[in-house]
Amino acid sequence: MKPSRPLYEREPELAAAARAVDDLCGAQAVGGLLVFSGEAGLGKTALLAEIRAMAADRCTVWSARGGETVTSVPFHVVRQLLQPALDRFPPDETRALFGDWYDTTAPALGLAEPSGPQPDPQGVRDGLDFVVARLASRLSHRPLLLMVDDAHWADGESLTWLASFTARLGELPLLVVQAHRPQELAERNASYVADRDAERGSDGQGTTTRVALRALTPDATAELVRAALGEHADDPFCREVWAVTGGNPYEAVELVAKVQDQELAPVEESAGQLRELGASARGSGLVARLERLGTNANRFAWAAAVLGTDISQELAATLAGMSSAEAADCTARLRDARIVSGFDPLEFVHPLIATAVYRSIPPATRTAMHGRAAWAITRAGLGAAAASRHLLEVHPDDDQELVAQLREAAGQHLAVGAPEAARRCLERALEEPPRPKDRAVLLYELGCATLLSSPPTTVQHLRAALDMPGLDDGLRVDATFRLAAALAHNNQLKDAAISLAAEAARTAPGPGLMRLQAANFMWEGMQATEDDGPARSRRLTRNADHLKGRDNAERALLTLRAFDAMLRGENAQLIVDLCERALIDGSPARGLGWTDSEWGFELPTMVGITYAFTDQLDRAESLFGEAVRAFEISGWSGAHLAFAHTLLGMVHRRRGRLAEAEGFLREGLRLADRVGSGLPVHWDAACLLIDTLLARGRVAEARKIADRYHFGPPYPSAMVLPDGPCVRGRLLLAEGRKEEAIAELEAAGAALEPRERHNGIWAPWAGDLARALADDDPGRAAHLAARARVHAERFGTDTAIGEALRCVSLFAPPEEAEQLLADALRHLEKSSSAYEHALARVDYGVAIGSHRELARAQKQAMACGAEGLAARAQQARASIRSAE
Repeated sequence: MKPSRPLYEREPELAAAARAVDDLCGAQAVGGLLVFSGEAGLGKTALLAEIRAMAADRCTVWSARGGETVTSVPFHVVRQLLQPALDRFPPDETRALFGDWYDTTAPALGLAEPSGPQPDPQGVRDGLDFVVARLASRLSHRPLLLMVDDAHWADGESLTWLASFTARLGELPLLVVQAHRPQELAERNASYVADRDAERGSDGQGTTTRVALRALTPDATAELVRAALGEHADDPFCREVWAVTGGNPYEAVELVAKVQDQELAPVEESAGQLRELGASARGSGLVARLERLGTNANRFAWAAAVLGTDISQELAATLAGMSSAEAADCTARLRDARIVSGFDPLEFVHPLIATAVYRSIPPATRTAMHGRAAWAITRAGLGAAAASRHLLEVHPDDDQELVAQLREAAGQHLAVGAPEAARRCLERALEEPPRPKDRAVLLYELGCATLLSSPPTTVQHLRAALDMPGLDDGLRVDATFRLAAALAHNNQLKDAAISLAAEAARTAPGPGLMRLQAANFMWEGMQATEDDGPARSRRLTRNADHLKGRDNAERALLTLRAFDAMLRGENAQLIVDLCERALIDGSPARGLGWTDSEWGFELPTMVGITYAFTDQLDRAESLFGEAVRAFEISGWSGAHLAFAHTLLGMVHRRRGRLAEAEGFLREGLRLADRVGSGLPVHWDAACLLIDTLLARGRVAEARKIADRYHFGPPYPSAMVLPDGPCVRGRLLLAEGRKEEAIAELEAAGAALEPRERHNGIWAPWAGDLARALADDDPGRAAHLAARARVHAERFGTDTAIGEALRCVSLFAPPEEAEQLLADALRHLEKSSSAYEHALARVDYGVAIGSHRELARAQKQAMACGAEGLAARAQQARASIRSAE
């Protein structure tokens, strides 16, 4: 029952709300987050209603409410918030509003059928951000106010979106007002609480206001009682109301209503009856009151409680097994008893009532009603996903139709970007249980559903599926391929390669075997260490060099061969030819694209990286630009998009566009940070960013990145892009920690040499170690530089040869050094490596004492964004002037 009087002792809360609404509607249109927390019955819902009334004349207000029985329904709260408003737009206007995010995000809101690849949950969230931001801009004349009540019962998908979205509200003319019970939120959604705590401690969140509601004081309770019962309510009676209810506003209002119903005099003599009346307003007392309304009303209330929120009177009648007339009569009686409100849809007056009614249903009856609700929803054509929340509550009973429905629901959840909801359905289907012949396939589906969210869970399910009969040959190959990917993402590359080799040994010749062999070569080669790299490389050469690229299995092997040859520093022209055979007209073949699931995104990535380290930077940039577009269109805006930005950053680093490289790499890290920590993309992006910052002369910033992302030993089991120990050695040298740098570079060489990985651009350990040893061990340093030159000339790219000649010049007599540096300049001028070109010109200018060459070098360095190198050229020019 909502009181018709002002809220009691809520002046601070209302003042906070008034300030937030004024800020939103002011000239600056400042948005923000306003959070009210408090235990059940403290008046959060009434407070939100008051805020809605306060803002109604100035704001566009959309609202949603979580529900205890609908926490498993993905995007339930988000749909309540946005769907009614979006339904008012014509279809073409809705599509225009979503822009490129339509195919990714509209299905999650129930506005379109899913199409295309399974969306990344992060992509769905980004699409929601985009749409809400556009709506907020459209409604700037009546700023947007989003209200979420009972957020502790919001579904996980909505709650995760709210956590990320509300962290950026300062950028938007939009206010979010949220109410929740703190304990329930902490218990059910620990990750959300952690996100909000992190956001609370971050900078730029001054627009966030949190208010904890408190119980009413005895004085406020007395005021409430007298406003309802009259001023003649005496002090002992009012004090007893407070004592019975603990100052809980909802319970106090309900108790006063009972006093009115019983026509009880509000005086001390009646105070002794208050405890019994209070008990009837909650728990078992409420149940007894409901039973007194009659069997039909009781059964209808049960049906409503099972359905949860937005209760359809017709559906509740079906579930209760009664006619429409009987349902209308029950609704009227329940409304008179202050148990439900509204007409169609119905709502319980308070969540406490809904909880008490739901929990009062005998367990067997409750389970049966959920089963009947699922049947009714399916019969109404609402789909398996809509029925799944009820199917999850049905007791296992060897029902194969239920297994099929849950599998169908899981597919629908995956198609809208809700893998956790899919996981719940498939895990419940396993409990039914499925027929023995179907169990392996169901485990396979479950493993696929959890691949993005939980690689260890995927490993468990796929291994179980492969250990039992039921998978045909094609599914066995796919399950093994996905198992290997999950193991690799879980930093278990050796186990990934072993699993692939074992399955390949039992697979008949054909495309499936070639797929397994290709994946085995990939994960063996991607390991940071391996037992016999040269032997693997020889096997790969025998398997791939003769292939023409006639199908995707051949193209995969050619890709792996090219990447391996690049790392080994084989002839660059041979490597480029292998890449050309792996592509069709310069792009990945159908089925080997960036979002194709059969082979994964790793293969086109390896082609692009190979191009980048063979001086084919235009081709690399084109491929990685395609990756960004493909991931954005498909809504893969988590780790995939982070990696694509990292790869573009790598291309810009190789070109010598250091400022652009830094921007892409920082964006890659930002995107990766949203997904988790310690991911492979974190290692790659941090490694490249450190290398880029060192090239810019920003050693302190490079150290900050290294410390923030724990860049150093122990390294992951997968190799880092480029070689991690080499970059760390370069950082230590820049910091003047020569002994530590030498140890790091020696270890890098000891790991790479036995594998015959001699590409000095990917792993420049020999050149940097030679420079570090130049003073203390010039003989060994010169030997290292000479060997690096041999490998560079075998590789044959202008960048590799130019860099090697620059290093060798350090150990040559002055005249020979000048010629070596002139040759280095000639090679680097032909390359796209502008930073290395600028380095060589500085060295050459110093060697020949040319003010003119150093001026050119300084200009080149500044164009690259290499401020440190430009300063070095400027100092050298000043030294020449002094000498003159």
